[in-house]
Amino acid sequence: MSATRVEEDWKQALAFVSEPGPYLVVSHLHPDGDAIGSTLAVGWILKRLGKQVVMVNESPVPDKFRFLPEAERILSPDEAGAEGPYRRVIAVDVADRERMGSVCQLLAAEAEVLNIDHHPTNDRFGTTNLVIPGAAATAEILCHWSRRLQVEWDRELATCLYTGLLTDTGGFRYANTTPEVMELASGLLRHGVEPGAIADRVIETMTRGQLALLRRALDTLTFSDDGQVGWIKLTREDFRSSGAREEDLDGIVNYARNVAGVDVGILFRETDGQGIKVSLRSREIVDVGKLAQSMGGGGHARAAGCSLTGTLDEAEKSLLEQVKAALDGREG
Repeated sequence: MSATRVEEDWKQALAFVSEPGPYLVVSHLHPDGDAIGSTLAVGWILKRLGKQVVMVNESPVPDKFRFLPEAERILSPDEAGAEGPYRRVIAVDVADRERMGSVCQLLAAEAEVLNIDHHPTNDRFGTTNLVIPGAAATAEILCHWSRRLQVEWDRELATCLYTGLLTDTGGFRYANTTPEVMELASGLLRHGVEPGAIADRVIETMTRGQLALLRRALDTLTFSDDGQVGWIKLTREDFRSSGAREEDLDGIVNYARNVAGVDVGILFRETDGQGIKVSLRSREIVDVGKLAQSMGGGGHARAAGCSLTGTLDEAEKSLLEQVKAALDGREG
C-alpha cells in the first residue's frame, strides 16, 4: 500500500469520529486481550471526545480481563439492542465482518463502519478502513490514533492499550515486539500502568478449568515423523468432564508448538455445532495466516485459525496434508 493511501486512511479514520454518535464499538467473537483492550480504549477515547458510545461483544468478557477499566460496560447484543440499530460503528481487531457474530444484527442498513485492525487477512470490510498489517496489535494503531486525535493518555486508557500490546506480543516475547512497540509501552508505563499486576493476571495465572483441559490435551499430543508438526485434540466430552469454558483454551495450542524441533503447533477441537475449530501457531517456516486463509480462516503469520467440517479425524487428515505441503515449500 502506498504512503499516500495510508495517510488518506488515517485522515478518514480521524474524520470518522467528527459526528456526534451514538457509536457502537465491537470486536471479534471469543475476544482476547487485544480485542477487549482495544474495545475499551476506543470507548474511553470517544468518551473523552464527548461522544455517546455503546460497547458490545457477542461473547462475554473473559474473567482475566474484567479488571480493566469499565469492562463491565461491554454489553451483550441483547443489552445493546435497546439503543439500536446503530448508524456509526467502530470495529476493532476484527478481520472480517463475520467475526462480529450476531452483533451484525445491530447495524443499520446504511451503517458507516470504521474498521481498525492489524490482521494481514483483513478484507477491508468497513466503509472506512485503517488496516495496518505491520502493527503488532490493534492497540498499537490506537496508540497513534489517540495521539492524532489529541486525546491525552491517562491511567485508564494507558492500561487498556498496554494490555493489548502485552497480550498480542506474548508478553513482549514474540517477533512482533519491535522497538516501536517497546517505546509505546514505555510511554504507557509513565501514565501509571502496573505491568507486574497486569502480566500476572493475563499471562501467568491459570484457571483450574484451563489446567484440567491442558491435562487432557497433552494426553493427545502427537508429532509428525519429522518432528516439525505437533498437534493436540479436544472433544466436547473433554469440556464437559473438566468443567472448562471457551476462555480456558487460552494458550493451550502453544504447548504443541513449544516443543523443540516443532515449527507448527495445532489444536483441533470439537464445537457444539458440526464443525471443528482449529488453532495454529508457527515458529518461523510456515505462514499459518496464509494457510488458514486458504481454508476460510485468517490471522497472522505466526498465529491463526479456521473452522473445518467433518469429524476430528477428517479435519486432522485434511489439515496435516496442507501443513506438510507448506513445510515442503509447495505452499505457505
